[in-house]
Amino acid sequence: MPGHTVLQLPAPPLEAWVAERTRHHDASFVSSDPGFAHAHITALAPFVRSPTRAQLRTITGIATATAPITVQLGEIDQFPDGIIHLRPEPDRPLRDLTDALVDAFPDCPPYEGRFGPRVDPHLTLDAASGEVTVETTRRLLGGILPVSCTLTELQLAWWESGGCHVMHRWRLSGPAAGRRSGEPAVSPGQPRAHPAPRDRRAPPADRRRP
Repeated sequence: MPGHTVLQLPAPPLEAWVAERTRHHDASFVSSDPGFAHAHITALAPFVRSPTRAQLRTITGIATATAPITVQLGEIDQFPDGIIHLRPEPDRPLRDLTDALVDAFPDCPPYEGRFGPRVDPHLTLDAASGEVTVETTRRLLGGILPVSCTLTELQLAWWESGGCHVMHRWRLSGPAAGRRSGEPAVSPGQPRAHPAPRDRRAPPADRRRP
């Protein structure tokens, strides 16, 4: 796939492991941007290459209406295309976020519709090969799993060989479960979208499903 944008949720507890595994396969996809999340759960991909201000405002509205999402990551699985991944539980809030984004951007179906209308939330770990299996991945992870992770940020990330970086980021700041109706979700003056300093675009290929 050529260089493309991804709306993704960073998963910091697994960042070092996924970044190192990415380096093992293809160091050109290891970003020099310290905010870039190699370990992430995809909310929507691919997104538009050059979002307009109106599109960014729409994402701001969705992010500020979405509460931080706490998930457990412990179950390793494999998709038919060979992507080895973790299944987040619960996944309903993640599906709801993707649904909200798809409703807002109907011209951006998840994975261009290649996997049908239902896309399972996941955190990509590796790609199966003659040497890489679910079992070898489980052994490499050692005692890391399971982990509990609270997803607090939505990133618009640019993925390309030699140019992975964050374009924009938003805090998830919607009402948490149990918050009283009418209680403010965001403090006055809280920043919404944070543009990243770089925005390079070029076409080579990403062999891994984000």
